[in-house]
Amino acid sequence: METSERPALVLRPFRGVRFTVDDLAAVTSPPYDLVSPEDVQDLLDSHPNNVVRLILPGASHYTDARAELNAWMTSGVLTVDPLPALYVYEQSAPGVLQRGLIGAVEVGSPAVLPHEDVMPGPVADRLALMRTTEANLEPIFLLYEGGGTASRLVDEVASLRVPLLDVQTGDGFRHRLWGITDPVEIAAVGEDLRNRQALIADGHHRYATYQKLREDREESGPWDYGLALLVDSTAYPPDLKAIHRVIPDLPLSEAAARAKGAWQVQEFVSLEDALSGLATATGPAFVLAGDGPSHLLTSPDPLQVEHAMPPDRSARWRAMDTSILTEFLLPKVWGIPDDERRVLVVHHDPYAAVRLARQLSGTAVLLNPLATEDALAVAAQGERVPRKSTSFSPKPRTGLVMRIFAAE
Repeated sequence: METSERPALVLRPFRGVRFTVDDLAAVTSPPYDLVSPEDVQDLLDSHPNNVVRLILPGASHYTDARAELNAWMTSGVLTVDPLPALYVYEQSAPGVLQRGLIGAVEVGSPAVLPHEDVMPGPVADRLALMRTTEANLEPIFLLYEGGGTASRLVDEVASLRVPLLDVQTGDGFRHRLWGITDPVEIAAVGEDLRNRQALIADGHHRYATYQKLREDREESGPWDYGLALLVDSTAYPPDLKAIHRVIPDLPLSEAAARAKGAWQVQEFVSLEDALSGLATATGPAFVLAGDGPSHLLTSPDPLQVEHAMPPDRSARWRAMDTSILTEFLLPKVWGIPDDERRVLVVHHDPYAAVRLARQLSGTAVLLNPLATEDALAVAAQGERVPRKSTSFSPKPRTGLVMRIFAAE
């Protein structure tokens, strides 16, 4: 009888590119999609070699990023580690600990499971940057169900060995990094991961960029792999946070009035009270906020929702808040397509979303976090949740270790 093996999850070592500056905290940044325009200037002011100069050079200045990268390599601001390595990476803060492996994941493997839709704009942006720099400047974030050799090695290394770097960043996190270069240990990790699968927790647009970059090339090469952090979610369960929406030029009063035809709408003077109601709501729920009282939306008309939802989707997919937002509230109630121009996103902070809505004379749509089990179940059955449905934390810090194709 023939047996079929699961697709292999491959995480191979690479020669990491790292900063040699004294103040490592000052040259790192959050992931590119969490950096606001105000943050960019603060990061640029913090150090002349901050990595934001590479990851966010501006849409028309990708060649500037390549020039900066080459100059930093030539001057010794950046250096290439002498041996290929898998890197153990630890993030810690009060009440938070996450450890994982940074390596080069095989691109296009069925063992890597996307769970979220992507938009063409961010993919085109990251593709232009990666083509020009010929580098993976920040890792994507993968989760897998482990408990095997790789997980035990990660904890052993973090507990017993001297780190390559140990740095505290302004967000309160401590970051430590170790290199695993022993071929026996690297082989043991590979054997443990062979029949496992990994969920893309963060970096769907970058992973889609990895795939397009690979499709561009006829021959095999370093573009067959992409920089990734792989975390055992059984040992280090992630924190799943909400991603809120802001609808520019949709006044809050109009948004609430139009919602009353399909939802139960409750008004709150206090945004905090509305958010408390959102946190305890059962079933689909949103808070609308901006200039004026906040409004809690609950109990949508089931017939209207049923007619709006795609019939070919699973019941779990159709019941998720972001699905109902994308397929019903935005297009059917407000007549607004879910595109990057009409619907902006704000990660985690509802108060930042409300401030942005007020600046843009619009409405903030505040959400509860998606359940981790929903994201996993949707991915396992080959579906993808709407864009910007999930935000797993803590995310890897950008600039601690990078990967350039020339070093491969």
